[in-house]
Amino acid sequence: MISPAPVVFVHGVRTSSAIWAEQIAALARHGHETYALDLPGHGSRSGETFTLAAALQTIDEAVRRFPVPPLLVGLSLGGYASLAYAARHEGTIAGVVLAGCSTEIRGKPVGAYRTLAHHVSRTLRPTGGTWHVVTDMLAAMKGHSSLADLRRLLVPVWLVNGRRDILRLEERRYLAARPGIRLTVVPRAGHDVNSHNPIAFNRILLDVMHELRVAAGTLTAPLHAHA
Repeated sequence: MISPAPVVFVHGVRTSSAIWAEQIAALARHGHETYALDLPGHGSRSGETFTLAAALQTIDEAVRRFPVPPLLVGLSLGGYASLAYAARHEGTIAGVVLAGCSTEIRGKPVGAYRTLAHHVSRTLRPTGGTWHVVTDMLAAMKGHSSLADLRRLLVPVWLVNGRRDILRLEERRYLAARPGIRLTVVPRAGHDVNSHNPIAFNRILLDVMHELRVAAGTLTAPLHAHA
């Protein structure tokens, strides 16, 4: 009997591992081990500076907690970081679910967002505001191409976007970047798709886990000679 695959969750910017509580509970009911990490600059690691290298190391440490390759699930910044990790450590994961990250982080809108984040963070510090994390994130991801990461992958990839999410603008380019990618657009959801429609998102994850389990069973099934 094939054991259920574990799952590693990677949150978005200015949030923490706490956003995955409903997904962790749903998967636990079906026997899946899970681990939700805090990226540098977030949650339990809010005193650290976010860099892409530090994010990838954090994901790697979480992945290697398990004796078998887990499914990697990332939202927004967590999705971009998960994709970057998957492109560099493909043999360590079973697949990747990318939510709310189907647009390249580039161009004038990002520049405007960076300027806004810089001014807001200067205004709020040292009162505990978290907008400086956005500035760190945009600096870390500047010049990085998630599409280039996607084209390198061989493991299964699922895209999940809320219907009202502005970061799904380039989802067709993402689908075209690599054959076999599956896309689900979740109704009544915006960018934080796992929180806006958790029932639909949990169902998607359980379907993904079923696909991985079936694929693993196919790969390990013995070959029988035909008479």
